[in-house]
This record gives sequence, C-alpha cells and structure tokens, in this order.
Amino acid sequence: MTLVTSRRSVMTLFSDPLSAQSHRARIVLAEKDITYDVIEIDHHNKPEDLADLNPYNSVPTLVDRELVLYDARVIMEYLDERFPHPPLMPVDPVARAKSRLALYHIERDWYGLLDDLTKGSERKMASARKVLRESLMSSIEVFKAKPFFLSDDFTLVDCTIAPILWRLPSFGVELPSHAIAVKQYADRLFDRPSFRESLSELELELRT
Repeated sequence: MTLVTSRRSVMTLFSDPLSAQSHRARIVLAEKDITYDVIEIDHHNKPEDLADLNPYNSVPTLVDRELVLYDARVIMEYLDERFPHPPLMPVDPVARAKSRLALYHIERDWYGLLDDLTKGSERKMASARKVLRESLMSSIEVFKAKPFFLSDDFTLVDCTIAPILWRLPSFGVELPSHAIAVKQYADRLFDRPSFRESLSELELELRT
C-alpha cells in the first residue's frame, strides 16, 4: 500500500498502477487535493476484500467510509460533487451536458480501444493504433479552440483525456508534426502539478 498524503478526508482507492481508468480517478483526487490511501492491484493476485466490496472485482474502486463506488466516471463525478472546489464540471446545464457527451464519446471511441492496444493480437493492436491516431487527428480543431478540451477551464474531460495522451508512446501511436495543437494541449495537462502527483511509478516509466 502506498500512502498519498494531503489535507482532506481519508479515502481508499483500489487502483491499477498502469490502468488509464484508474489514472483518471487519481488525477481528480490530486486536483481536489484529497487525502487518500491507494492500494495498488496486481491483476494476477487481487486482494479478497476487493471482491467483497465490488461485485465486478474491478478497478478503480473507491471506498469512502460506508460508501463503495466503482466505475471511473461515477467515482470522478462523486468526487467533484463532494469536493466542489475547484469545480471540474461546468455549472451551466448546457455546458455540463456537452461535457458529459464529450466524456461519452471519449470513453467509447478511445477507452474502448485500450484492450486491443494493450492486450490484443498484433493485427488488433495495429488496427487500434490506426483508429486512435486518426481520431486524434480529426479532433485537431477542437484541441485548437480552447486552452482545455471544449473549455477555458480544466475539467473532468481533461482528466479523462490525459491518461490516453500520456500513454501514446507506449501504445506505439506517433502523431505527425502538424498535430502541434494536440501536443501543446498534452503539455498543458502534463505540466499540471496534479497530473504529476497522480502518476504511479510504473506510469512515470512509460515516458522515461
């Protein structure tokens, strides 16, 4: 168990140190400056208490006193509502709905490729790399439009995109030179203290 120290209520996060889904939850915890214990999970030897807490035996799983949450987005939205400063979703209902729709697309279109990118056959990996690269390239104008994704402020959408962009080299996805807007956006995310704090040792090694 690794203890992450900060200033607020102590929670426990069951987390895979290489999982993008776990990573996005850790970014929110860091952005909110929340004290939590993180239990790093070995997929080949999961602790029995995880299965007792979560019927899907999946990560991330967050324990906050008697409350147990699983599914990264459920955890992220809970943390944003429980710890409202800094806010990570727009207040305006229309902007909030657009952010949720962006999250839906990113989860389906990019996170949906993760299994093929990390555990697929060579053919599936190559196909997934091509799809992800083309999808990122098709979004260049969106990355140009605002400092953050569809927003002037850092949001849960950025917390969700950052783990994907951090892993591009390990996925074997290279962006061309004219994708400078994507690279600049990525650098803005990676330079945030909360992002640096969120990285596990194994995630740090992905770019060393």
